[in-house]
Amino acid sequence: MTETITSRPVRTGTPEAPPALGGLGLFTVLLGAALPLVDFFIVNVALPTIGADLSAGEAVLELVVAGYGVAYAVLLVLGGRLGDLLGRRRLFLGGMAAFGLTSLACGLAPDAWSLVAARVAQGASAAAMLPQVLATIQATTTGPRRAKAMSLYGATAGLSMVAGQILGGVLVAADIAGTGWRSVFLVNVPVVLAGLFLAARAVPETRSARPEPVDVPGTFLLAASILTLLVPLTEGRAAGWPLWTWLSLAAFPFAAAAFYAVERRADRAGRTPLVPPSLFAIVSLRRGLLLIVPFSIGFSGFMFVIAVALQQGAGLGPVAAGLALAPLAVVFFLFSLAGPRLVARYGTRVVPTGAVLQGVGLALMTLAAWRSWPDLGLVELLPGAAVAGAGQALQLPVVLRLVLSEVPAERAGVGSGVMVTTQQSSLALGVATLGTLFLSLTPGMGMRDALVTTLLVQLAGVALTGLLSLRLPRTIA
Repeated sequence: MTETITSRPVRTGTPEAPPALGGLGLFTVLLGAALPLVDFFIVNVALPTIGADLSAGEAVLELVVAGYGVAYAVLLVLGGRLGDLLGRRRLFLGGMAAFGLTSLACGLAPDAWSLVAARVAQGASAAAMLPQVLATIQATTTGPRRAKAMSLYGATAGLSMVAGQILGGVLVAADIAGTGWRSVFLVNVPVVLAGLFLAARAVPETRSARPEPVDVPGTFLLAASILTLLVPLTEGRAAGWPLWTWLSLAAFPFAAAAFYAVERRADRAGRTPLVPPSLFAIVSLRRGLLLIVPFSIGFSGFMFVIAVALQQGAGLGPVAAGLALAPLAVVFFLFSLAGPRLVARYGTRVVPTGAVLQGVGLALMTLAAWRSWPDLGLVELLPGAAVAGAGQALQLPVVLRLVLSEVPAERAGVGSGVMVTTQQSSLALGVATLGTLFLSLTPGMGMRDALVTTLLVQLAGVALTGLLSLRLPRTIA
């Protein structure tokens, strides 16, 4: 299969030579990559204000987070396939426009359930937009340009996740024109308008020359697998673990097995299923995905737990709670810039080094929580947050680049959809598992001990990522 790439509508005849993704185009698609990740985390510090303003209980507030994350995760692979079929710039523009409209709906939501519905729609919009970013980079860059673009994508992803929480705190406290928490959603609207203007001019159109039709059975079974796992884990504790949560969890392995069987049958028949099992024959993709899971679970769980602990336990306001993680964001950004040079010299050995640094930083933050509680803030967390930020920057951008390094251009949409779905599902799973653990332990142990225990569990996850990283291929194609 070959790649057809044009900056104008495709005409019959010989396909045009693939245009390179220019600097402005790369900036634009990275802006599109940042928006969904920022919005996954931006609500963490705004939840108390949302609950008070909309009279929303804990279970509904968890749906504000989970509704977005689950819809996003369920539809990501489908979004990648539709980009291959209909054109990636077209899906990018459509997804970004829908993201702006649904952000506006979130910001204007009159009640809690309207906000939940708008968040679900916002997650679906993000799923149409984000896979096109990686697929476009894969299809329009090669060699050193691709390596640089993928490194910048990884840096953008990591920085966005931390910056989202900081930005959320600043916006809530600023209370711009009396909008309060609503500004964390309304801020997306002008950003989306600027992004649409730039994308229409700077992002080339790409699509697979012979795209496969949508895999309907695979799509439904993947959705069933993700929903039966994430929904009960997210809502179970707040709902009191009713019977439906256990039935849903019991159904998960059967849904996952059915999905794998259907996809393997389609793959062997020569069709292109939603998630081709043959794709996992690529060692770099398979081992990279295995590393993304514990890393993302720990990252999102930590961000959620620290936001709750700092506001409800340490008594910090939303700005102080967000800025407590500013050192992590700053150091992450600086080390991300050095990442490509370090990878060129040391290969993927920088990843286990990053895991060690992240573990040291997390241990320092755990010690600070144990010694300083409830006087926990920017100063106390600074040493650990800075070291952890350096460690994360040596892992995430490198692993994201590695996963897609050997994926053929004609499978760029499928490969990027699989990678981002793994990452997003793991982010949602982190909030569901570590968040549930922390909130369940708090009534009996107190918030300090619950926080320390949860951080120690995450530290075990960091150790797992370090061990898994030892099996990565030594070089990146």
